[in-house]
Amino acid sequence: MFSFDWTKRTHKGLRRWILYLVKDKPRTGVEIMDAMESNLQGWWRPSPGSIYPQLEKMVEEGVLKKSEDKRYSLTEKGLDEIERPFPWLGREQPSARSPQEVLELISSYVSYLEDLERSDRKVATDNAHQIKELSDRLARLGENQ
Repeated sequence: MFSFDWTKRTHKGLRRWILYLVKDKPRTGVEIMDAMESNLQGWWRPSPGSIYPQLEKMVEEGVLKKSEDKRYSLTEKGLDEIERPFPWLGREQPSARSPQEVLELISSYVSYLEDLERSDRKVATDNAHQIKELSDRLARLGENQ
C-alpha cells in the first residue's frame, strides 16, 4: 500500500466553504471553525488539523492573505476562484500530473465511496465486482515494488 499525507489532501468542499466564509468578512481559523459548526447547528465542527493546513495552503497559493491580526481574507485570485468554480468547464478536466497526484486522487475517490457506503450499503453491493477488480489491480501494482 502507499502512504498518504492527509495534510496535502485538497479538501475541495472544505476549501470552498472557507472561501465563502471569508468572502463575507476576514476571519481567524477559530472563527471559521465556529461559523462552520454554527451553520451545521452543532452537528459537526472541523478539527484544527483540517482547517489550519488548508488555510496555510491557500495562503501559499495566493487565494487567501493573512493579516497581522491572524485573520484570513480573500485575494483577487480567491475571489476569481469563487466566481469561476469550475474553470475547466468547456475544456478538458484537470488531470493528475504525477504518480503521487494520481494516488491522492484515488485515495480521495476511495474516501468518497466509503462515505457513500456508510449512507447507502447498496453502493458497495451493486459495485462489488468492479471494486474488487480495482482492488486486485492495485494490489498487483504494490506487489511489483
